[in-house]
Amino acid sequence: MSEPMGSPAPHHDAVKIGIVSISDRASSGVYEDKGLPALQDWLTRALHNPIAFESRLIPDEQDGISAALVELVNAGCCLVLTTGGTGPALRDVTPEATLAVAHKEMPGFGEQMRQISLKFVPTAILSRQVAVVRDQSLIINLPGQPKAIAETLEGLKDADGKQIVPGIFAAVPYCVDLIGGPYLETRDEVCKAFRPKNAVRAPRPA
Repeated sequence: MSEPMGSPAPHHDAVKIGIVSISDRASSGVYEDKGLPALQDWLTRALHNPIAFESRLIPDEQDGISAALVELVNAGCCLVLTTGGTGPALRDVTPEATLAVAHKEMPGFGEQMRQISLKFVPTAILSRQVAVVRDQSLIINLPGQPKAIAETLEGLKDADGKQIVPGIFAAVPYCVDLIGGPYLETRDEVCKAFRPKNAVRAPRPA
């Protein structure tokens, strides 16, 4: 089911990004979903590119999650971010659903997310987030809480704003380059992307 997010009409060169919130209770209306707004807000702040969001709010069902991921990749999303369903509980099957549609695994993303989260809570070792490539799309499982989403994407900064631990999104634009996706430009004050010098293009006009 598509969950409209009130996005403006897509720009002609907008990048298409899939955002997926996975929760039995939120998808059934027991409580308000906070994952999709958190993902859309962060990405809008972090990227210079105009974005066309494809959003989904779905229950913790492995086959349904896999189907949604394939649908978003086939729809042309260069990046798909999921939130929810990555713990050890019986209904948490997001990593399994993600790995089931993978062409390549990208284990460094999950490793870094756990390292960041361990700075805040010891239970970060219970998280099972994975990242994979399917066709020309990067799919990343993120934590379920909006605060943790921002922390893992941005990393850790000191009181002066200096980066202490890089967030995972710093590596996303170059990864998308390598798999044949569009050129993503980040706002340095939110998250500075890293690319080798020979992969850097002239900045997008203001």
